[in-house]
Amino acid sequence: MAAYAVAHLREMSVNREIVAYLKQIDATLEPFDGQFLVHGRKSEVVEGHFPGYLIIIAFPDMEKARSWYYSEDYQEIVSLRINNSDSSVVLVDGVPS
Repeated sequence: MAAYAVAHLREMSVNREIVAYLKQIDATLEPFDGQFLVHGRKSEVVEGHFPGYLIIIAFPDMEKARSWYYSEDYQEIVSLRINNSDSSVVLVDGVPS
């Protein structure tokens, strides 16, 4: 069953560290078959308040999603995002087909 890493970036400082993070994240996804489904597009808010951006990364299953997040390569860069944004990240299983 597919699994997803979902991030809500409420605020982000666009600086050298964020640019470095964005340049490096794709390579961390490849070994875990992760791919962006949604990344950095402006949302159309139809209910409530949703500041910032939504990012969704698909993985084949929860094990690959967890393995990616806790991988040495991703952990080397995650602080670049954490230190330069107000964000939340969750890992969630998809719906069975």
